Amino acid sequence: MLRPLALAGALLWSAGACAQDLPPAAPTPLPECRRVGDAPFLQIDSEAAVLLGGIGLDRAAVFARMAETSIPETMGCWAMPVGNFDGQLVSVGMSQWNYGTGSLQPVLAAWKQRLRGRFGRTRKALAPVYGKLLFSRDCLKVPVRDKCRTRILAAHDADGRLNAVLLRELTALFESDAMLQVQTDAYVALLLDVRRDLLRVFAGQPITMRKVRWAIDTKVQQGFFPPDADLARLRGKLAAMPEAERWERLRAILAWYEALSRSIDQDGVARDYAWNVAQWRCMIDTGAIDAEQYELLHLTFLRSRTAIGNSGRWQALTFSRRAKIALGVGSVSGKRDGDCIGAR
Repeated sequence: MLRPLALAGALLWSAGACAQDLPPAAPTPLPECRRVGDAPFLQIDSEAAVLLGGIGLDRAAVFARMAETSIPETMGCWAMPVGNFDGQLVSVGMSQWNYGTGSLQPVLAAWKQRLRGRFGRTRKALAPVYGKLLFSRDCLKVPVRDKCRTRILAAHDADGRLNAVLLRELTALFESDAMLQVQTDAYVALLLDVRRDLLRVFAGQPITMRKVRWAIDTKVQQGFFPPDADLARLRGKLAAMPEAERWERLRAILAWYEALSRSIDQDGVARDYAWNVAQWRCMIDTGAIDAEQYELLHLTFLRSRTAIGNSGRWQALTFSRRAKIALGVGSVSGKRDGDCIGAR
């Protein structure tokens, strides 16, 4: 449950306060879980390693990005299954693979294939109640069949949360060594897709780690990047923009984010948006935004305003996540990093 902003914080935000004026967010306790990170038994394909090394992602960086991705998705856990709160039926794993988008089924199938002769007994040991259902033909189809959907929904409580048994069994599956390797493989495949997109979206530009992190988050949360025509249109407008309009254009994007965050059907930003508005407005006022950050903010605006999940319910959150990466300052899920003073 997202808690409302303190009245004092809201008043300070409305006055355009900077970093030191706002009270710190209460720390969110980390769950007990198997946490995302490198382990000696995890392998990365050698050809993939070479390609990813070309954009600055060696093994340590791959697992660092994986851990970073997992923070807003699972609070840093390998599993953390959740139910149908967002219409995805079940979401689980460090990148929140889910039935709704069809991303969970291939992960489950890959785990089954990886275990080969050990699949049946391993499934029974880790998921004795729901394992047969999870790996049934109905639940491995994309989209899942009605029979699967009905039985999975029956494993939710009245508040739309997974029951304790299914929660425990999904956690056991996704914290198992074999599933850690499957999740690593899936994430490496995602990074290879990100690499191809980076070379298109930023053709002729240096591929910095800031761009890599921004692109990973875009891919994880929204799946794809703006098409070439939209990129060309936006960059043409930026190139023709008079210098005198430079900061006002950013203020307009910030005003959009502020108004959207305060509207009735935006979720995931209640603890964050006031602090973000204050920090980012301060950075604009002090000119603490470089050319790369400036373009990334506009690209973030371009993609965030087309986030369609739950009819746009998460648009402000998508902007928060990418803007925080672009600027190195921001709050997401109550976790604050950096401030306007340090960014100057």
